[in-house]
Amino acid sequence: MKKVLAFDIGASSGRVMLGTFDGDTIKIEEIHRFLNDPVVINKTMYWDILRLFYELKQGLIKAGLKHKIDSIAVDTWGVDFGLLDKAGYLLENPVHYRDKRTEGMLEKALEDISREELYESTGNQFMEINTVFQVLSLTKFRKELLDRADTLLLIPDLMNYFFTGVKVTEYSIASTTQLLNAKERTWDVKLMKALGIPDKLFTTIVPSATWIGKLSPDICKELKVEECEVIAVAGHDTQCALAAVPAKEEDFIFLSCGTWSLMGTELEKPLINEKSNRYNITNEGGYGGRASFLKNITGLWMIQESRRWWIKEGREYSFGELEKMAKESQPFLCFVDPDSEEFSQTGNMPDKIREYCRRTGQEVPEGIGAIVRCINESLALKYRLVLDEIKECTKQDYKALYMVGGGIQSKLLCQFTSDACNLKVIAGPVEATVYGNVVLQLIAAGAVKDLKEAREIIRKSEEPAAYEPAGEKEWELALVRFKELLS
Repeated sequence: MKKVLAFDIGASSGRVMLGTFDGDTIKIEEIHRFLNDPVVINKTMYWDILRLFYELKQGLIKAGLKHKIDSIAVDTWGVDFGLLDKAGYLLENPVHYRDKRTEGMLEKALEDISREELYESTGNQFMEINTVFQVLSLTKFRKELLDRADTLLLIPDLMNYFFTGVKVTEYSIASTTQLLNAKERTWDVKLMKALGIPDKLFTTIVPSATWIGKLSPDICKELKVEECEVIAVAGHDTQCALAAVPAKEEDFIFLSCGTWSLMGTELEKPLINEKSNRYNITNEGGYGGRASFLKNITGLWMIQESRRWWIKEGREYSFGELEKMAKESQPFLCFVDPDSEEFSQTGNMPDKIREYCRRTGQEVPEGIGAIVRCINESLALKYRLVLDEIKECTKQDYKALYMVGGGIQSKLLCQFTSDACNLKVIAGPVEATVYGNVVLQLIAAGAVKDLKEAREIIRKSEEPAAYEPAGEKEWELALVRFKELLS
């Protein structure tokens, strides 16, 4: 019997989950849950990293009161980081990827290095939130901070440092920076020098599922918990979720659906060429050095932000109630591009959607149900476009689409995705990130042989749901309209 703790922190909330492995199946249990709200001070948006670490410690205390824990591991979102000085002190709270400090930094970077050269090296999708553009902004506007910095640690590595005092960078989270050479799997020092980024900030890269140390004596004493191993699983939550995709076949398409949607496939090595560059598809590192050929798409963010706005107006609905209203609304009334820049910031999302539809000459959705249906249909159609791009690049056909993550709790979105993609959707597990975190800890401990065995265990641990496509003609007509909108 193995008991491990998975610390899973997303962009809006976090949780501490206990994974118990009996040699055959995994049982997961929620120990502690908490919000992850950004804090804006002097027009800068920060992560409240000290509060987040406090919450992780509360989860450790609660778990330690009832269980003997074998190991712990942290996974989080990508790209963001903290800076440490030479003494190991945190210089400031990490800045949120939605902060405006990266505006214009992509164009600034391309003054010193060509888009083709940058993509050829890193294989990363171009997004201004990427670490490279965040650090570039510091070289331009906060050089004094960089001069004081000795070490840059991405968020899961920073948490591991707080727990152990060990400074290393896990491979999957390193691959989100657009500073990693995708083929060599090492930091691209040449790229850093071209952009004026000091390479001394970056630590040794370790493979996913690496034992990095033990819980520090100070933490054990403070929390009154027993010493346990700390494992760098796949620090990027997407790669934990991918590890938990219950696919039997070698070639499969997956969709990890949460605040962000990440859609792609798993390859033996990066796929970097003119076509993947044109489609802006990323190559992200995963367990075993495999490449995740995927694309980042805005996910449930628009629904979450709309709901927050309606709550501010005194209209509080559960996600289930919103889905019911959407289901009863007129189909294919209007569409939006979920990745349009105007939807990336906080604010009155329903009004932003109405204005987009008004500006693009479409019917304007007035009711709450119409807004939610517009978002869901638009997401499903965007998934279809990305699916077609991936198929064109890999020259592979796929028999089913595996959906995992919190987004699959929306049966409406699962059905729309199946309809739009004209593929069977296999949905589950909801807690894919946690399952992935747990199985990678078990692999590191030698309790599970490899990823193939891990996925078999997950299939036995939780039965997925299945959705079959319907209404192909209507969705193909909608796809034509959607492509025209985005052209």
